[in-house]
Amino acid sequence: MDFDLTSTISEFLDRHLVIPLLDFISQHPNMAGCYDQEDVMRAKLDLLSNTGMVDYAIEVHQDLYGTDPPEELVTRRDRVLLALQSLSEEAGPLLKVISDEQLFTQLRDSNSFNLENLSETHGVTPDVIEAAYEFGKFQFDCGSYQDTATLMHVYRMLMNGSNPEREFFALWGKFAADILSFNWDEALEDMNMLREIIDATGRNVLLNPLQQLQHRTWLIHWSLFVFFNHREGRNGIIDLLFSDKYLNTIQTNCPHVLRYLTTAVITNKKRRGVLKDLVKVIQQEAYAYSDPITEFVEYLYVNFDFEGAQDMLQNCENTLKRDFFLYSTLDDFLEDARRTIFETYCRIHQVIDIGMLANKLNMEQDEAEKWVVNLIRNARLDAKIDSQANQVIMGVSVPSVYEQVVDTTKNLLIRGTVLTQNSDRPHSYNSAGFRADDDRRRKGSRRDTRVAA
Repeated sequence: MDFDLTSTISEFLDRHLVIPLLDFISQHPNMAGCYDQEDVMRAKLDLLSNTGMVDYAIEVHQDLYGTDPPEELVTRRDRVLLALQSLSEEAGPLLKVISDEQLFTQLRDSNSFNLENLSETHGVTPDVIEAAYEFGKFQFDCGSYQDTATLMHVYRMLMNGSNPEREFFALWGKFAADILSFNWDEALEDMNMLREIIDATGRNVLLNPLQQLQHRTWLIHWSLFVFFNHREGRNGIIDLLFSDKYLNTIQTNCPHVLRYLTTAVITNKKRRGVLKDLVKVIQQEAYAYSDPITEFVEYLYVNFDFEGAQDMLQNCENTLKRDFFLYSTLDDFLEDARRTIFETYCRIHQVIDIGMLANKLNMEQDEAEKWVVNLIRNARLDAKIDSQANQVIMGVSVPSVYEQVVDTTKNLLIRGTVLTQNSDRPHSYNSAGFRADDDRRRKGSRRDTRVAA
């Protein structure tokens, strides 16, 4: 299907995080007819066959083929149950403590929840803690995400920096588990901690530049779940992806993420100030990636093709409603995109015919007039409506004295910086960094060439 990013994004996700995407494809009304359902079920079965979610795999197998599960799945189920029992026994002393909510809270509040105290009073040795880590990993593999999140949190509390690398991977596990448990506040906190560790490598976890790039790429994709479910998500994606390191990651590894960044900017009225930066990035990456969402921005802010931008909205609608992360933003996007078209049009036209505007927005003229009145009020545009002529008349925007002083000061600072840099060079070098006599020789050679010609 055109512009579907499911397979592209899945390459950067844990297999458990791919399952919700496949469920969306097979169950959501917007995706009806887009994929062959048997192909989707086979993909899900293949995915589940490599996890501990054996009961789910058996259920999918029966729905797909209508037969009893193969012996391999039944045998695997028995092995999974034995492994769970064995790991549970090894981690037993710690599991006993954290399963007693009153005891766990008491130890934590009294700062007694540490390896030294637990070893003396409850027999929680380092081997028990490591067994709890393995048990948590296996629980995640079996789909017990809330239990995994608890165990990984406890593991990091008890290790307390003694094994930074393993604590780092435990945090990744907790992040995935919180996402799949729909615990968005905790997932946002996990994301911020992961970002701090990845960017501060060398102090705790040793990552070379290539590993940093890979971990940032994973973090961007896993965080999409948080960005489009948490109440502050659309601010979060803008803050994260416009930072230099993560913008470089997008340009290097995953330009398709521009779809999600663009949608967040368009639907975030408070962060329109980053539109200029977004347009630059979209233009730079147009050779590597484009879709209706990014093309809409190009039509509007690069080409100022308002009819093209309006026509592109239909393609945007088709793309958004079939995107797992963005389908819930569809109404906001269409409304804000129309508002953006109008605001941009107003800033370069002095007179706008309301009838023409109503036709472009697929509205009745009276409805369009009310919409424009509200939009002018909310956008604080300097405009008025001439009801007799059925026109919107824009005021002339003149920069304030304050803005002119600020702009002039900025120019003076830039010129001063350039002059300072030039004054630091040897007198025999010009502003381009060449020796003056070299410059004269080059100019002379060009004159000689013209004469010879």
